[in-house]
Amino acid sequence: MNDSRDLLGQPVNALDTPVLLVDLDILEGNIDRLATFFRQHGVGWRPHCKSHKCPAIARRQLAAGAIGITCAKVSEAEMLVAAGIGPLLVANEVVTPRKLGRLAALQRQTEVIAAIDNAAVLPAMAAAATDAGVVLPLLIEVDLGMDRVGVAPGPAALDLARRVAATPGVQLRGVMGYEGHVISAKPREAKEQACHEALDRLLDTAARLGADGLAADIVSAGGTGCYDITGARPGITEVQAGGGIFMDGMYRDQCGVAALSCGLTVLATVTSRTDRHVVLDAGFKTLSAYHHPPTPRYRDDLKLRYLSAEHGVFDLLHGPGPAIAEQVELLVGYSDSTNFLHDRLLGVRQGRVEEVFPVQGRGLLT
Repeated sequence: MNDSRDLLGQPVNALDTPVLLVDLDILEGNIDRLATFFRQHGVGWRPHCKSHKCPAIARRQLAAGAIGITCAKVSEAEMLVAAGIGPLLVANEVVTPRKLGRLAALQRQTEVIAAIDNAAVLPAMAAAATDAGVVLPLLIEVDLGMDRVGVAPGPAALDLARRVAATPGVQLRGVMGYEGHVISAKPREAKEQACHEALDRLLDTAARLGADGLAADIVSAGGTGCYDITGARPGITEVQAGGGIFMDGMYRDQCGVAALSCGLTVLATVTSRTDRHVVLDAGFKTLSAYHHPPTPRYRDDLKLRYLSAEHGVFDLLHGPGPAIAEQVELLVGYSDSTNFLHDRLLGVRQGRVEEVFPVQGRGLLT
């Protein structure tokens, strides 16, 4: 592997492939558009870092006005805190004593909010906080209809909130939920209606907490797939949209996100071909087709047939197609399932490598 410093200034067409690239003009434009949207609507932006897993990119988001960073795992929070980044939200349930101890230890350096959807974990949370001499800030995670995690909205969520508020060592900060089950709804009118119905459950729960005298300062929701609906809804205080800084085929085609541009690509090379198909040196160890297939950038003569471990097989739709050893740039189908496969992400501007982003969160699963 080349030293990262050796890559700076190199023309893209001189890079060994496969390699993960991001167009810096597009990245910066997407960050600015998201930050501006949320600022104009008076909503905090707490972008999820699971798409980039990179402290350097998190710093760009904070510089643009993000109020903090969201992550999925305690280990990701540890990485960000070690890089001097905060405050944070771990948008996931943390339930084991060991992980809760790690979460508690982080409170000495910055606020790291966690989620809870079951009172059974409260004793372990309180014990971890007491042992560390800190207070753990918590959000009640509410199931908005996705049927994945979260306590039922309304009375059940209120009961859990009361238990949290009555437990020493933890602090109730509000509620959160994810309306991920609506992001692909079509047409747009149906998506808006479904999204608002999901958010109704969260906002009603927050109102119940407030009426009961409980803290509901934070009402956190949303992702890239519906950021412009959730972010414009009165009562939502922050949105966790993260992947939109890169954009990808899934957000564009399945979720109908039109205001952001796709800037994340994998550069690959043709290693074999016939008059019917070409084979690239980028398979599923390089990029994913799980949520959405990768698509060639700047050309319409190739369509993905399948990915194997080290091969990407594309049908040749028309014309002569790319030659052996010719490079093909692929728009990533879904950033979350691609970036973590790479040690680094190369930031490109005007055809040259301008910045190297280490994907420091790769492998941080606990």
